Amino acid sequence: MDYRTGSMGRVLTIRFDHGDDFLEGMKEIVKKEKIRNGWFQILGAVRHADVVIGPEEPVMPPKPIWMKVNEAREVIGTGSIYMDGKEPLIHLHAALGHHGETLTACVRKNTEVYLILEVLLFELIGIDASRPWWEEGGFNRLTFS
Repeated sequence: MDYRTGSMGRVLTIRFDHGDDFLEGMKEIVKKEKIRNGWFQILGAVRHADVVIGPEEPVMPPKPIWMKVNEAREVIGTGSIYMDGKEPLIHLHAALGHHGETLTACVRKNTEVYLILEVLLFELIGIDASRPWWEEGGFNRLTFS
Protein backbone atom coordinates (compact mmCIF):
# COMPACT_ATOMS: atom_id res chain seq x y z
CA MET A 1 0.00 0.00 0.00
CA ASP A 2 1.09 3.55 -0.71
CA TYR A 3 -0.76 6.86 -0.49
CA ARG A 4 -0.47 10.64 -0.69
CA THR A 5 -2.61 13.50 0.55
CA GLY A 6 -3.86 16.40 -1.50
CA SER A 7 -6.96 18.49 -1.89
CA MET A 8 -9.84 19.02 -4.25
CA GLY A 9 -9.46 21.62 -6.95
CA ARG A 10 -12.12 22.48 -9.49
CA VAL A 11 -15.40 20.61 -9.88
CA LEU A 12 -16.70 20.16 -13.43
CA THR A 13 -20.26 19.24 -14.32
CA ILE A 14 -20.36 17.68 -17.79
CA ARG A 15 -23.20 16.53 -20.03
CA PHE A 16 -22.64 14.04 -22.84
CA ASP A 17 -25.41 13.71 -25.41
CA HIS A 18 -26.84 10.87 -27.47
CA GLY A 19 -24.17 9.41 -29.76
CA ASP A 20 -21.19 11.05 -28.04
CA ASP A 21 -18.12 8.91 -27.30
CA PHE A 22 -17.89 9.29 -23.53
CA LEU A 23 -14.30 8.13 -22.93
CA GLU A 24 -12.86 10.14 -25.82
CA GLY A 25 -14.86 13.18 -24.72
CA MET A 26 -13.55 12.87 -21.17
CA LYS A 27 -9.98 12.76 -22.46
CA GLU A 28 -10.60 15.91 -24.53
CA ILE A 29 -11.98 17.80 -21.52
CA VAL A 30 -9.15 16.63 -19.23
CA LYS A 31 -6.54 17.79 -21.76
CA LYS A 32 -8.30 21.10 -22.45
CA GLU A 33 -8.67 21.87 -18.74
CA LYS A 34 -5.14 20.58 -17.93
CA ILE A 35 -6.38 18.19 -15.23
CA ARG A 36 -3.53 15.93 -14.06
CA ASN A 37 -5.47 13.85 -11.51
CA GLY A 38 -9.19 13.42 -10.97
CA TRP A 39 -12.07 11.36 -9.69
CA PHE A 40 -15.50 11.24 -11.29
CA GLN A 41 -19.03 9.88 -11.05
CA ILE A 42 -21.27 9.07 -14.02
CA LEU A 43 -25.03 8.70 -14.32
CA GLY A 44 -27.03 8.05 -17.47
CA ALA A 45 -27.00 5.47 -20.25
CA VAL A 46 -24.78 3.94 -22.92
CA ARG A 47 -25.67 2.25 -26.21
CA HIS A 48 -22.32 0.61 -26.91
CA ALA A 49 -19.22 -0.12 -24.85
CA ASP A 50 -16.34 -2.58 -24.81
CA VAL A 51 -15.91 -3.75 -21.22
CA VAL A 52 -13.87 -6.20 -19.17
CA ILE A 53 -15.98 -8.44 -16.93
CA GLY A 54 -13.09 -10.02 -15.02
CA PRO A 55 -9.95 -12.06 -15.44
CA GLU A 56 -10.08 -15.61 -16.74
CA GLU A 57 -8.13 -16.71 -13.63
CA PRO A 58 -6.99 -14.76 -10.55
CA VAL A 59 -3.32 -14.62 -11.62
CA MET A 60 -0.78 -11.91 -12.48
CA PRO A 61 -0.74 -10.68 -15.09
CA PRO A 62 -4.47 -11.19 -15.60
CA LYS A 63 -5.97 -12.31 -18.90
CA PRO A 64 -9.09 -10.13 -19.30
CA ILE A 65 -12.48 -11.39 -20.42
CA TRP A 66 -13.86 -8.87 -22.93
CA MET A 67 -17.54 -8.28 -23.64
CA LYS A 68 -19.28 -5.97 -26.11
CA VAL A 69 -22.33 -4.12 -24.84
CA ASN A 70 -24.63 -3.51 -27.83
CA GLU A 71 -27.94 -2.48 -26.32
CA ALA A 72 -29.12 0.49 -24.31
CA ARG A 73 -28.04 0.15 -20.67
CA GLU A 74 -28.63 2.42 -17.72
CA VAL A 75 -25.29 3.18 -16.11
CA ILE A 76 -23.90 4.41 -12.83
CA GLY A 77 -20.18 4.34 -12.14
CA THR A 78 -17.10 5.84 -10.63
CA GLY A 79 -13.64 6.31 -12.02
CA SER A 80 -10.25 7.95 -11.77
CA ILE A 81 -7.99 9.86 -14.13
CA TYR A 82 -4.20 9.85 -13.94
CA MET A 83 -1.68 10.63 -16.63
CA ASP A 84 0.65 8.29 -18.50
CA GLY A 85 3.08 10.89 -19.80
CA LYS A 86 0.85 13.39 -21.63
CA GLU A 87 -2.09 11.00 -22.07
CA PRO A 88 -4.90 10.84 -19.51
CA LEU A 89 -5.75 7.26 -18.59
CA ILE A 90 -9.29 6.66 -17.39
CA HIS A 91 -10.14 3.79 -15.07
CA LEU A 92 -13.92 3.37 -14.84
CA HIS A 93 -15.95 0.69 -13.08
CA ALA A 94 -19.67 0.79 -13.67
CA ALA A 95 -22.92 -1.07 -13.20
CA LEU A 96 -24.80 -1.32 -16.51
CA GLY A 97 -28.45 -2.33 -16.28
CA HIS A 98 -30.72 -3.74 -19.00
CA HIS A 99 -34.26 -5.07 -18.45
CA GLY A 100 -33.63 -5.79 -14.78
CA GLU A 101 -30.24 -7.49 -15.23
CA THR A 102 -27.06 -5.75 -14.16
CA LEU A 103 -23.57 -6.18 -15.54
CA THR A 104 -20.70 -4.80 -13.48
CA ALA A 105 -17.58 -4.14 -15.52
CA CYS A 106 -14.44 -2.13 -16.19
CA VAL A 107 -15.45 0.15 -19.07
CA ARG A 108 -12.55 0.35 -21.53
CA LYS A 109 -13.43 1.71 -24.99
CA ASN A 110 -16.03 2.50 -27.69
CA THR A 111 -18.43 4.16 -25.26
CA GLU A 112 -21.41 5.54 -27.18
CA VAL A 113 -23.87 7.50 -25.06
CA TYR A 114 -27.57 6.65 -25.21
CA LEU A 115 -29.77 9.71 -24.59
CA ILE A 116 -27.63 11.43 -21.91
CA LEU A 117 -24.70 10.81 -19.58
CA GLU A 118 -24.02 13.21 -16.72
CA VAL A 119 -20.58 13.47 -15.13
CA LEU A 120 -19.31 15.11 -11.98
CA LEU A 121 -15.51 15.45 -12.19
CA PHE A 122 -13.41 16.37 -9.16
CA GLU A 123 -9.91 17.65 -9.85
CA LEU A 124 -7.32 16.40 -7.34
CA ILE A 125 -4.41 18.73 -6.64
CA GLY A 126 -1.21 18.48 -4.62
CA ILE A 127 -0.71 14.80 -5.47
CA ASP A 128 2.23 13.85 -7.69
CA ALA A 129 0.87 10.68 -9.29
CA SER A 130 0.72 8.98 -12.67
CA ARG A 131 -0.46 5.72 -14.21
CA PRO A 132 2.52 4.17 -16.07
CA TRP A 133 2.65 0.63 -17.45
CA TRP A 134 3.49 -1.91 -14.72
CA GLU A 135 5.13 -4.87 -16.43
CA GLU A 136 4.76 -7.31 -13.52
CA GLY A 137 1.01 -6.79 -13.29
CA GLY A 138 0.37 -6.31 -17.00
CA PHE A 139 -1.60 -3.07 -16.59
CA ASN A 140 -1.21 0.67 -15.99
CA ARG A 141 -0.79 1.07 -12.23
CA LEU A 142 -1.35 4.15 -10.07
CA THR A 143 2.13 5.27 -9.01
CA PHE A 144 3.25 8.07 -6.70
CA SER A 145 6.42 10.12 -7.25
